[in-house]
Amino acid sequence: MNPMNTTEPAIEIVGLTKLFGEELAVDNLSLSIERGSTFGLIGPNGAGKSTMIKMLMGILTPTSGSMRILGNDVELQPLQVKQRVGYVPDSHYMDRWMSVSEVIGYTRNAFAVWNEELCSNMLELFELNPKKKVKQLSKGMLVKLSLVLAVSHEPKVLLLDEPMAGLDPLAREEFLDGVLRNVCDREQTVIFSTHSLDDVQRLADTVGILYGGRMLVNSKVDELLATTKRIRATLANGQPPKQVPETTIWQEVQGREWLLTVSDFSNETLEQIKSEEGVDHVEVIDLGLEDLFKDYVRGRKVVS
Repeated sequence: MNPMNTTEPAIEIVGLTKLFGEELAVDNLSLSIERGSTFGLIGPNGAGKSTMIKMLMGILTPTSGSMRILGNDVELQPLQVKQRVGYVPDSHYMDRWMSVSEVIGYTRNAFAVWNEELCSNMLELFELNPKKKVKQLSKGMLVKLSLVLAVSHEPKVLLLDEPMAGLDPLAREEFLDGVLRNVCDREQTVIFSTHSLDDVQRLADTVGILYGGRMLVNSKVDELLATTKRIRATLANGQPPKQVPETTIWQEVQGREWLLTVSDFSNETLEQIKSEEGVDHVEVIDLGLEDLFKDYVRGRKVVS
């Protein structure tokens, strides 16, 4: 195992590509995630989120590119990686004939470290009966058990692929506040993919927007919200100017109303728009993460 280097990123991905036949699932992806950060990975279905996470876990082999977790090469040092990473998959594979306690015992044997107190506390929190068989568990209960298995060996990195899928509203709250927030407080690095923009805005300090296997955005959440703005303007003739800001993500004209979303917004951007012929009544609108995400994806669909 490599000596601890706290200045090295928790996760370093360079040129990662994955092809399934002729289908390009992940496209030359490069990404660096700081230690101790909570990274929310969002994107539409088929964007490549699960594929990226499965490659990080060594479940899928990349077509090209490299991945390092806590300084360990994912392909060359798989055992070191798995000892230090907790993983919740999008589908949960467990032997149906085992009891909850047997699944825990089997998993415990695979790790050098196991926090019995944390494991017991989570079983109690999630109201998981150790004697119950896996085949008797609902989808939501399987998610809870998978979470218990993922965090009880005190991993330094957590990879969570839709971890709240299948949980009822109360269980979601228990996980978000009782588990994930506690993990964040212990300065572990967390990557979680989700379709819930509220969860990202609530928990993540950094967000990545994945579309078509490419990372459109990798930014601190606060910085992204502060620098990405929607502008509403009235057009004299219903036609937008030929020159639009270079940082325009998406635009749309409805009648005489011109809407555009720009990144790296500044007063210079605003003045440029105001100075264009036929443009007046300009208004700047703050965006939430959900609208921002939609504009990035809509903009890419137009380009594609």
